[in-house]
Amino acid sequence: MATTGGAEPRTAPFFASWKGALAAALLGAVLGAGAMFAFSGPIVRDYVLTHPELVPEAMQRLEASEAARTIEANRAAIETPYAGAWAGAKDGDVTLVEFFDYACPYCRHSNSDVDRLLAEDKKLKVVWREWPVLGPDSEAAATASLAAAGAGKFKPFHDALFAAGRPAPDTIAKARQAVGLPAEAVVVPQPNAPLPPELERNYRLASALKASGTPTFVVGDRILQGAVGYDTLKAAIAEARARKG
Repeated sequence: MATTGGAEPRTAPFFASWKGALAAALLGAVLGAGAMFAFSGPIVRDYVLTHPELVPEAMQRLEASEAARTIEANRAAIETPYAGAWAGAKDGDVTLVEFFDYACPYCRHSNSDVDRLLAEDKKLKVVWREWPVLGPDSEAAATASLAAAGAGKFKPFHDALFAAGRPAPDTIAKARQAVGLPAEAVVVPQPNAPLPPELERNYRLASALKASGTPTFVVGDRILQGAVGYDTLKAAIAEARARKG
């Protein structure tokens, strides 16, 4: 991923400072409302303190639930592509969205996984969202990619630029030439220069999703951070399809 983050495992002294209501919410996420009916106040706190292994699972479930709500509230904006920045089935039963940066090696690595999924799954739609988090060259590449999408040549340009190497004026120009786009000088924006509206929109969406870096994938009600690989993406697509069925 372009950016990463993590946290040290939480310990019992930390849990001891929690209020009973929060402890109940966490335990409820694991046990369910019915199982929580008999628990309250200090009983819940004591249970959490003596079973700390439940807390990571509870946190994961709460995060997954929050992610699902955020995706649903923004689904149209997330899944509607910019111009031609999509591939696969136009009316696919599942849409896989990738937030990516051309300077991100993990995005380059993931490109073949996405291509394999598209080749195998004729009901899948893939939408790419430019999220240039790695500096001015990334922003220049993203702007050129939006132009390619508008010209109906997004995917060829996308593949050509990844093949050309890390984005820079020469590699961007090379990718444009490879797909038959007009030769134009590549302008690298100054730091803190205003972004095109589409890129601003993608930044807002990534922030709402609490994306931690590129690539970030959205499929169904799930957010997958990082180069998670073909098998994980395929399983998430199957899960999203099963939920619809």
